Amino acid sequence: MMRLFGLSSLNGGVIKAIALVCLADGLVGISYGSLASSYGFPLWVPLSLSLLVLAGASEFIFIGMVAGGGSPLAAAAAGILVNARHLPFGIAVRDLVGRGQRGLLGCHIMNDESVVFGLAQSSTSQRKAAYWLCGIGIALCWPLGVILGTALGQFIPDTHATGLDAVFPAILLALIFSSLKKLTTLISASSGALIALASVPLLPVGMPVLFSLLGLLVRRRAQ
Repeated sequence: MMRLFGLSSLNGGVIKAIALVCLADGLVGISYGSLASSYGFPLWVPLSLSLLVLAGASEFIFIGMVAGGGSPLAAAAAGILVNARHLPFGIAVRDLVGRGQRGLLGCHIMNDESVVFGLAQSSTSQRKAAYWLCGIGIALCWPLGVILGTALGQFIPDTHATGLDAVFPAILLALIFSSLKKLTTLISASSGALIALASVPLLPVGMPVLFSLLGLLVRRRAQ
């Protein structure tokens, strides 16, 4: 395992951070599973989504829209829109994903966390190792959390009151916090956040996240 993914190139601090993020994602998976259970979905629905889609935000949107009476096709379309950010992600990590059958798996485990950890490393070998370790870790922890959450769902009266739904964005903020020391990055991130907040009352669920990418244009102008 160490040799296959080059994990020996990572220092203990990075591995520990990845392990904690995977554990946190497992906790969010518990929240997702318990929420799906409270909506009346059988286990196979959230579990299938966690294995085949492997994208938390899209999965939350899907079960929320369907539970609210929306069409499954419309819910799936909303999930695809939210995951449109994977297009620039794929370009950014194309050298880390690999080719052939391994490339298919590499694309499947691509998520916010694996991309952030992969791009944050200094050398190519470290970037590949961090990307794959985080991606596979989340691919395992997420469905396990869903199974546990579904089993515990009947004992949690209010899944939002526990604060588990806030863990996911908090993790991402912590991962990018050091990058905000650069002025151009700070301007871009702040602009994107303002655009997203301003568009929330005007756009369907999931679209404000896509509009936040316009902050990248502000960054280019600043450079």
